[in-house]
Amino acid sequence: MNETGTDGFELQDIKQKQISKEELEEIKKKHGSFESLLNKRAIKFREQGWNKKLLSDDQMGELILTEYTFLRRPIYIIDGDAYVGNSKKNVAEIKAALSE
Repeated sequence: MNETGTDGFELQDIKQKQISKEELEEIKKKHGSFESLLNKRAIKFREQGWNKKLLSDDQMGELILTEYTFLRRPIYIIDGDAYVGNSKKNVAEIKAALSE
């Protein structure tokens, strides 16, 4: 489900509408690698033993496409840059990008 508000933001609920391969590839281009997008702390990731395997970047991308919890969230795309996660540093960078 995509929602566009009057503030110009678009929300995509990946539980309802899984991220497409094309969307994921585009975010990878902006952020650098699938590894940087992979949520290695996801319970299913550990339960399935993926944390004990040496995975290629492409394998990580395929995993993200199979299970929405493997994608680090939230993701913000602002002026062509991708911001992934909610660390204090990342939130500060998002605020700075929005105030420009």
